[in-house]
Parts: sequence; C-alpha cells; structure tokens
Amino acid sequence: MDDVLVIGANGKTGRLICKILEQSDHYKPYAMLRHESQVNYFKNNNIKTVIGDLEEDFSHAFKHTDKVIFAAGSGGNTGDDKTEAVDKNGAIKAIDYAEAAQIDKFVMLSSMGTENPSQMKSLQTYLEAKKAADEHLQSSKLDFSIVRPGSLTDKNASHKIKASERLGEFGEISREDVSFSLVYCLNKKHASKKTFEIIKGETPIEEAINEF
Repeated sequence: MDDVLVIGANGKTGRLICKILEQSDHYKPYAMLRHESQVNYFKNNNIKTVIGDLEEDFSHAFKHTDKVIFAAGSGGNTGDDKTEAVDKNGAIKAIDYAEAAQIDKFVMLSSMGTENPSQMKSLQTYLEAKKAADEHLQSSKLDFSIVRPGSLTDKNASHKIKASERLGEFGEISREDVSFSLVYCLNKKHASKKTFEIIKGETPIEEAINEF
C-alpha cells in the first residue's frame, strides 16, 4: 500500500480524492490540512492527517509518503496575492519538496485554459499561476501527470471522460470523475510525464487515460 499525500485535502475535490483512496486496495490517503479544526472529518473517516500551510514550510509532510496529488487552490473569492501564494508558489514548493524526498509520482490538478491564460481574462491570474506551476513540474526530475479538467460540477461520477493533450473545446466534468482520473494517474504506468485535458465524455476513464 502506497501512502498518498493529498495537498488540498479539505476542498471539495480533495475530500473526494481521499474517499476514493481510502476505499482503494493500493493506496492510503494522507491528508494535508491547513488547520487543526479540519482534522475531525478525516479522523472520523480513518484518514491520517498532517498540518501544513502552503504559504509556510511544509516539507515535513513529505517524510512519510510515496506519492502526491496536488489538489489545492486559493478559491474564487481571494485576491491575486493569495492566488500567487497558493496556486503558484505553494505548488512550486510542493514540487521541490517532492523532488527532494524522491517521491514516486506527482499528480497535479491543473485547469483547462492554462496553455493560453490571456484568452480568459477573468481567470488570467489564476491560469498564469497554474501555468507556472505546471511548467515547474514538467521541468523537474519527477515522474508526473498533469490533469487539466474543464469546468467542475458537483454531479455524480459517470466514470467516463473525453481526454486529449489538447481537446480544442471547452466543457464540464464532475469533481468525482476528476478525482477518479487523478487517482488512476498515481500508477507510474499511467500517463507518465503527460499533460492532458479532460471533460465529460463516453470513454471509460481507464481507457481514455491509457491512450497516453
């Protein structure tokens, strides 16, 4: 069983990732949380936790883990400074810590539109931050998968997606399907050193990702 550090575990998508990992035969979730007040939910679900702040030194979180899923985000109601601190600098620190700890696989939750941030003015700062983090991961020595979903919904998983390095179209996808996709990428054989976009589709997740 591999321990998987989930950064951003208390977010909507992060909680889904932890739930999927907890039910897995291959992985155990290790939830990184910013505040002690967030621990009880995970403790009640038998999930180990570690306190770490993306704006501080959180290198200690990587001492007892094999793989990483980065699913943190500053949220839509924060300013540019917080976006820069979390989505860019926090992610870059996580990549550096993972490299130093010789983590087996780093799976990054990114976003569609990251290739050309200027095309989406309302999200430009956020997408520029994600782009910088993605490029840092791509240039690292880590094995990685970078998953760029469309607009996230709270619908139930269909377990089917459409995936391509560049889809050429925007669309939506459930957080649950994104979570299953991220967990599937933890395997070193799946989408190794690949960056790709996903939206809802008709192809089973495993089949769609195995195309890479």
